[in-house]
Amino acid sequence: MARSPKKTLEEKIIAKQELIESLLKRIESEKKELEAMNNEKKLKDLQVVGDLISDAGLSPQEAEEALKNYVAGRTAEAS
Repeated sequence: MARSPKKTLEEKIIAKQELIESLLKRIESEKKELEAMNNEKKLKDLQVVGDLISDAGLSPQEAEEALKNYVAGRTAEAS
């Protein structure tokens, strides 16, 4: 079997640069996909909180005040 001719150093450098560029594009694509998934998760979490507030019959302002009081109480207990 005949062996293919060896690549020159310049060809190896070019091939490595192309590989790196390809990987960088892939990383950017994966980052965008991850960001979209994180945004979707945040939206679902907010939907759950919104439903809980609605089910409790609270306004957003009332829910905010209740959470502030709860956090302040927990902070005081931890001290």
